[in-house]
Amino acid sequence: MGRIVKWLIYLVIIGALALIAYAYVGPFFGADFSPPQTEVRQPVTLDAD
Repeated sequence: MGRIVKWLIYLVIIGALALIAYAYVGPFFGADFSPPQTEVRQPVTLDAD
Protein backbone atom coordinates (compact mmCIF):
# COMPACT_ATOMS: atom_id res chain seq x y z
CA MET A 1 0.00 0.00 0.00
CA GLY A 2 2.87 2.36 0.78
CA ARG A 3 4.40 1.83 -2.66
CA ILE A 4 1.17 2.79 -4.40
CA VAL A 5 0.89 6.02 -2.41
CA LYS A 6 4.54 6.82 -3.10
CA TRP A 7 4.07 6.29 -6.85
CA LEU A 8 0.90 8.39 -6.85
CA ILE A 9 2.77 11.23 -5.15
CA TYR A 10 5.54 10.93 -7.73
CA LEU A 11 3.02 11.00 -10.57
CA VAL A 12 1.30 14.08 -9.14
CA ILE A 13 4.63 15.90 -8.83
CA ILE A 14 5.69 14.94 -12.36
CA GLY A 15 2.27 15.97 -13.72
CA ALA A 16 2.47 19.35 -11.97
CA LEU A 17 5.97 19.95 -13.32
CA ALA A 18 4.82 18.99 -16.83
CA LEU A 19 1.87 21.38 -16.60
CA ILE A 20 4.13 24.22 -15.44
CA ALA A 21 6.61 23.47 -18.23
CA TYR A 22 3.79 23.46 -20.80
CA ALA A 23 2.56 26.82 -19.52
CA TYR A 24 6.01 28.34 -20.06
CA VAL A 25 7.04 26.52 -23.26
CA GLY A 26 3.61 26.23 -24.93
CA PRO A 27 3.60 29.70 -26.57
CA PHE A 28 6.82 28.79 -28.43
CA PHE A 29 4.96 25.89 -30.07
CA GLY A 30 1.82 27.80 -31.03
CA ALA A 31 -0.35 27.40 -27.93
CA ASP A 32 -2.04 30.73 -27.22
CA PHE A 33 -3.27 31.17 -23.64
CA SER A 34 -4.43 34.78 -23.92
CA PRO A 35 -8.16 35.47 -23.62
CA PRO A 36 -10.01 36.85 -26.65
CA GLN A 37 -9.95 40.64 -26.76
CA THR A 38 -13.50 41.78 -27.38
CA GLU A 39 -15.29 44.87 -26.16
CA VAL A 40 -18.61 44.28 -24.41
CA ARG A 41 -21.13 47.12 -24.09
CA GLN A 42 -24.29 46.79 -22.05
CA PRO A 43 -26.78 49.56 -21.34
CA VAL A 44 -27.18 50.48 -17.67
CA THR A 45 -30.33 52.10 -16.32
CA LEU A 46 -29.60 54.53 -13.48
CA ASP A 47 -32.22 55.80 -11.04
CA ALA A 48 -35.06 53.60 -12.30
CA ASP A 49 -37.72 54.90 -9.83
